[in-house]
Amino acid sequence: MKHPNNVRQIREERLMSKMELARLSGISAATIDRIERGELCRMETKRKIIYALGYTLADKDKVFID
Repeated sequence: MKHPNNVRQIREERLMSKMELARLSGISAATIDRIERGELCRMETKRKIIYALGYTLADKDKVFID
């Protein structure tokens, strides 16, 4: 089952590579790749990505579609 999100779109709009997002969020580039493909991830991982993309938790629905 796919879990839709806007991580790739937002990352590319910010001209950010997967490696840069991985570095800023403190998670691996492989995990970023899996999330962008719509695979499931932990809540803590979502939180790290949201902050690394410059959003707050109040904006989580702009990044991850639940």
